[in-house]
Amino acid sequence: MAADKPDDASARQVDLDEVARLIEALERDLGKLKGSSRDVQRLRDEIETLKNVLKSPVRRHHWVRDALHGIRDRIDDALDAAMAEGIEVGRHIAEIGRILGM
Repeated sequence: MAADKPDDASARQVDLDEVARLIEALERDLGKLKGSSRDVQRLRDEIETLKNVLKSPVRRHHWVRDALHGIRDRIDDALDAAMAEGIEVGRHIAEIGRILGM
């Protein structure tokens, strides 16, 4: 039945190993931050959510994709604070875009 067929965007598989490596890199960079602005904390929360999705016994690629979009949005929100602390934001945004096929 057509309702069971995923659309083109959700049909693309996300490389979960690459996502795990990205999360590790983001956590390392966030560990370098001294401050804890609201935007940075929201980014940490999004990363934690994605880690939980990756640990789930039921892995849904659209959940991972949604979480990556959330992280990308939080990076945009935290850009000024993160840049001030030296996080490699551009590299992470590019990596998320590459994983998502953007």
